[in-house]
Amino acid sequence: MDKSVCQAYEDEIQALEEEIRLLTEKYEEIRQESTFFSDEEILKSIKSFQRETQGETKGHESPSDLKAQLESLETELSFFTTLTGFQFTSHSKKTMEKTRDRTVQKHRLSGKCHSLSFQLEFQLLEMQNNEKVSAVVSDLSIIMDSRENSDVSKFVSSTEERGSLLTFFRSLSTYAEWHEHRRRTFLHFK
Repeated sequence: MDKSVCQAYEDEIQALEEEIRLLTEKYEEIRQESTFFSDEEILKSIKSFQRETQGETKGHESPSDLKAQLESLETELSFFTTLTGFQFTSHSKKTMEKTRDRTVQKHRLSGKCHSLSFQLEFQLLEMQNNEKVSAVVSDLSIIMDSRENSDVSKFVSSTEERGSLLTFFRSLSTYAEWHEHRRRTFLHFK
C-alpha cells in the first residue's frame, strides 16, 4: 500500500479516536450533572417538558408565531451586539456541586468585543438564603492577546485578582471601541 494512503488512514483513525475521546468526556459531564438531581426533580422536569411539548402540538403557538418570536429575538441580539460590541461565540457550563441551597458551576466563555478576542473561565458560587440569591465569582482566568499593549495585560491581571466580571466587560467594551477607532485612523493615514 502507498505510504500516503496509509498516512491518510492513520490521520483519519487519530481524528476518530480524538472525536471518541471528546464525546466520552461530554457524556461523562452530562452524566455527572444528572447525578446531582434527585429522581423526583428529574420526573418533574420530564412532566414539565411533556406539558410544554403537548401545548405546542395542540397549536398554542403556531409556527408563524414562533418564527416571528425568533426574528424578534435575533433583532434584539443584533441590537445588543451593535450597542455593546460583544459577540459571544461559545459558552459551556459544568455543574461541579449542587445542594439544596448552594450551587457551584464552572463556566467557559469566549467571544469578541469589536476586534479583540477573549476567553474567560470562572467558577460561580450561587447561595440561596430564604428568598435572596447571592452569586460569587472565583477562579477567574482571562485569556486575551495582549502583545500589542502591556496595559491590557496589567488590566487582565488586576481583573483576575479582583474577580470582577462587570469591571472586565465594562472596561473591555470601552477599550475595544477606542482600539477600533485607533486602528481605523491608522489605516486611513497609510
